[in-house]
Amino acid sequence: MSKKIIVPIALGSIVLLASQLPINIDLHLLQSRGAVVQDYEEPDYGLGPSHVDSLLPFPDLEKGDRTPFDLWRYAGKGKSSFMDPNLPMEWEEWLAYNSDRKSLVMNEVRAYMESRYDFLGKTHEGKYMSGGRKAIMKGPVSRLPEGIKSFEELCELSPEEIRRKNIFPFKPLAHPIATTAHMVFPDEWNKVHPEHIRIDLDHDIPDQYLPEFPPPMFLSNHKELGDVTKGVEVTLSNYYEIFNGLLTPEQMEGLKELLRPTATTWFNHTTHRITEEPSAGVSCFSCHVNGHTNGAFELGPDSRPNLARLRVGTPSMRGNYNLMQLSSKRSIRSMDHFAEIEEYFDGDPGFMQAIGPRGHQKTVSNRMGDFNAMLDFPPAPKLGPNGKLMATKANEQELFGEELFFGKAQCSSCHYGPAFVDDYMHDLQVERFYIGRPEGPIKTFPLRGIKDSPPYLHDDRLLTLDDTVEFFNLILELGLNKEEKEALTAYMLCL
Repeated sequence: MSKKIIVPIALGSIVLLASQLPINIDLHLLQSRGAVVQDYEEPDYGLGPSHVDSLLPFPDLEKGDRTPFDLWRYAGKGKSSFMDPNLPMEWEEWLAYNSDRKSLVMNEVRAYMESRYDFLGKTHEGKYMSGGRKAIMKGPVSRLPEGIKSFEELCELSPEEIRRKNIFPFKPLAHPIATTAHMVFPDEWNKVHPEHIRIDLDHDIPDQYLPEFPPPMFLSNHKELGDVTKGVEVTLSNYYEIFNGLLTPEQMEGLKELLRPTATTWFNHTTHRITEEPSAGVSCFSCHVNGHTNGAFELGPDSRPNLARLRVGTPSMRGNYNLMQLSSKRSIRSMDHFAEIEEYFDGDPGFMQAIGPRGHQKTVSNRMGDFNAMLDFPPAPKLGPNGKLMATKANEQELFGEELFFGKAQCSSCHYGPAFVDDYMHDLQVERFYIGRPEGPIKTFPLRGIKDSPPYLHDDRLLTLDDTVEFFNLILELGLNKEEKEALTAYMLCL
């Protein structure tokens, strides 16, 4: 029997028997067009046949244009995967455009945040972050929808009803100017580092709901020293004085590189920037200050168009030696690999050609990873060597919270082991509760030292641990009562 061969032609393909092929057709290195499904119908993947139709097409916007706060309602494809290193206008016009409207933008941002959160300023009495200087904020501060009197009442409704009534209080949090995006630093950081003040935007979460600054640094090989920084922010100018005699020369080199500023997409020496004056850029420790976090946020670099990129807060680098997932959406499996590809150019290597290279040699990124591997979690005086509370140190509420954590609340199904993390990515399918673009699987974050790392979830939408408990109680349909939820928070403050 003669073999059938598909031969590409200008407007499609024809099917011929091999014996029917003209002698003059050359098949050497031929690449066919590939298969096409006839009468293709889009599957709904469990989201419902009209799910895509319920989303809006992304608006056609230029760099710097304000973006909707409800970007989760939009979907679609961008014009290009590649970014343009040119501004849409001359520098002087760009500077005036952004500076003149900044106060208006921030008024809109604050009004939106106040519509979602009740910034009461309440704290957990006597509870502080590991540095002992900053109080831990009490929640929940997420506002309930109109007509709903309590989170317990909200949990009585089904996901379908909450979605239909549009009353889900934990919708995603977007970058206020996603067309430009990039890093937005907290006010506390900008006071010390005014070179990072943006001409277009400030942070949208009050500092009291962000990590302490500067945070303590704990090293796994010098536990006896406690906070090795003694309340000082580690910088390129002081690291040698602080760490000489504590680290090996290789580790010193890795720390130096974590502290050395380099150009980024929008913090750099060119006119493609969002600072008034040219900038030396940012370093790893500009966001991961002292190996922890200052609460700066960005957009995840792993998607296009820009408007589809998820807002991501800065995770702590503490305890990374016990982690196997080092990126929220991608499977980056080593600290030296992460140091090598850290996305200063928003996932577009071409920007390095236009603005300035940052590519590290493998030996250098290895040394960055080696220092990172010594950053330890903060002390947890009530935890024993097996990761369980010591009955002689924990109170009744905390012990009850631990029982719930490993039982009814189902927390330990994803959070277990010395770092309280399973090193997997999970899809919480939160879109069951609102009409929006699915966010898909995102890595589980460790809970050791979690009291030091507000706000919570990948995009910072949960400002306190109390909000986090309410969120998971709702989406996992756990049926926890008020006493149980308070006990869970009390337990997590011990981790």
